[in-house]
Amino acid sequence: MSKIGKILQERILVLDGAMGTMLQRHKFTEEDFRGERFKDWSSPLKGNNDLLSLTQPKAIAEVHRQYFEAGADIVETNTFSGTTIAMADYGMEELVYELNYESARIARRVADEFTKKEPNKPRFVAGSIGPTNKTASMSPDVNDPGFRGISFEELRIAYKQQVEALVDGGADILLVETIFDTLNAKAALFAIEEVKEEKQLDVPIMVSGTITDASGRTLSGQTAEAFLISISHINILSVGFNCALGAKQLTPHLEVISARSPFYTSAHPNAGLPNAFGEYDETPEQMAEQIKEYLEKGLVNIVGGCCGTTPEHIKAIAKLVQQYQPRKHIIAV
Repeated sequence: MSKIGKILQERILVLDGAMGTMLQRHKFTEEDFRGERFKDWSSPLKGNNDLLSLTQPKAIAEVHRQYFEAGADIVETNTFSGTTIAMADYGMEELVYELNYESARIARRVADEFTKKEPNKPRFVAGSIGPTNKTASMSPDVNDPGFRGISFEELRIAYKQQVEALVDGGADILLVETIFDTLNAKAALFAIEEVKEEKQLDVPIMVSGTITDASGRTLSGQTAEAFLISISHINILSVGFNCALGAKQLTPHLEVISARSPFYTSAHPNAGLPNAFGEYDETPEQMAEQIKEYLEKGLVNIVGGCCGTTPEHIKAIAKLVQQYQPRKHIIAV
């Protein structure tokens, strides 16, 4: 059993909040994103948050530091869009290994700094593996339903490069997150298994899907239970949901997963639903009050925040979870 697996049997672990929300506070300009190294890059770079690991590494380290100080046990690397597929928007495919490696190194250094100060509360780094901006299950062309913008093999190759860099950079866990298309996730999981076998590693895997609307399905049409079944062939550490919905709206879907999953369960919802301006208004107190339902019902082993959440939200959650026992799962991973 992994080190984190042993801790999960004893207590609920806290995941960090939104990297993007924190970076928005800096109001970085195009020049800030470019830095000296990319000042002459041919395409606009503002909005490429993953690039900030190279051009503004101190800011990335500070975000990790603030989440650890708030009580997080696990921080996610700044690599949500760290594949050649997503980086093609900026013409930065060649930088993918470096982006992931450096992002993992930054998080690793901060995690080690906190673990050294509090050896009884080890901190972990989760390599964030986002869904990419393409889907393998659905056609992007309404006039050609059989067309696919990406193949399973292309996804596998892209994910493998990202996974290798995250592992080399020091990630303890690999987090396949915000899954709207399970076929994309299967490509990521396949790539992870390849890397594990080639490098003789036993790195724990977290899987987190996203329910996109009130129908309770992922974008590619799966219910919570179908999603769980379709990824259960892999020996993963945890399965759960993040993004798209606030804590309250996520509860029924977590209940389904929790009742049927042989793995640990996780949840990192948004700070409520976005307002008309795309901003999140839910306060740390309001969010913690809703997450309390997860804890009272014994639904989760790992809990944190997604869009709109800040260290203040994570602090409220971290304080709350101390009062509750983790969900008892069926088998030890």
